[in-house]
Amino acid sequence: MNVIFTKSLKNKSTIAGVKDINDLDKALESDCEIIFLLCGTIFNLKESVNKAKEKKKLIFIHVDLVEGFSRDSVALKYISEEIKPDGIISTKNNLLKVAKSLGMLTVQRIFIIDSLSIGTAIKASQTINPDAVEIMPGIMPRITKQLSSSLDIPVIAGGLISTEEEIRLALESGALGVSTSSKDLWR
Repeated sequence: MNVIFTKSLKNKSTIAGVKDINDLDKALESDCEIIFLLCGTIFNLKESVNKAKEKKKLIFIHVDLVEGFSRDSVALKYISEEIKPDGIISTKNNLLKVAKSLGMLTVQRIFIIDSLSIGTAIKASQTINPDAVEIMPGIMPRITKQLSSSLDIPVIAGGLISTEEEIRLALESGALGVSTSSKDLWR
């Protein structure tokens, strides 16, 4: 599955970051091959994932942002077995480890707020070994370059990306993909 994920990132580097469930259909009709679902509840996740699979899109659920589930291994097991997304996104290392053990793809979301968090991000990613890291905010080309050259996994730039120029800079700096909730950039 990781090969499919990496191939999709290389083929279409823009990832639709859906933060309002009402925008899911627009993401499904876009050129994006990967969707990061940054919203949802226990009542609409399965339908959202099924819609994405019908459109042959990879879909990742940001489990830290889903309403109605606890943030534990039981919830992840349910998500894996019943909802069946391609993977999850989380800032929580323990959830990423459990998701990997369940065979799901994992994206570790990391907030870079100072120089110390860069080293922490590298160490955590090397320990957890997610399928990709998403660094936030994604508008830091120097940091993107530093992390992409320090890690053996894909780096995704996300957060505050709102122009095609910012996408270009992130990709030129070593990001394999860029996630954005700016619907105009999903084409």
